[in-house]
Amino acid sequence: MAVLLTIWALVSFGAGILFVEPLNEIVIAGFPLGFWFAQQGSIITFVILIAVYVTRMDKLDAEFGIDEYEEEVHHS
Repeated sequence: MAVLLTIWALVSFGAGILFVEPLNEIVIAGFPLGFWFAQQGSIITFVILIAVYVTRMDKLDAEFGIDEYEEEVHHS
C-alpha cells in the first residue's frame, strides 16, 4: 500500500506540479509531457494503481479464505 501511495503522490504532486517545467521540455505527439501528465497521464496512472490494488487485495482475500464476492454471486 505504501508503494502505491508513493506512486500516487509522485504522479499527482510531482509530475503535475513540481516537475512540470522540466517535463514540458519533452514533447510527445505535439504535447508537452508535463501537460500530458496533468491531463491524461495522472488519470491513466490512477486507474492502473486501482487495478493493482484490487488484484492484490483479491489475492490476500483468497490467501486468508475470504471469498465474499463468490458467495454473493452464487446466492443471487
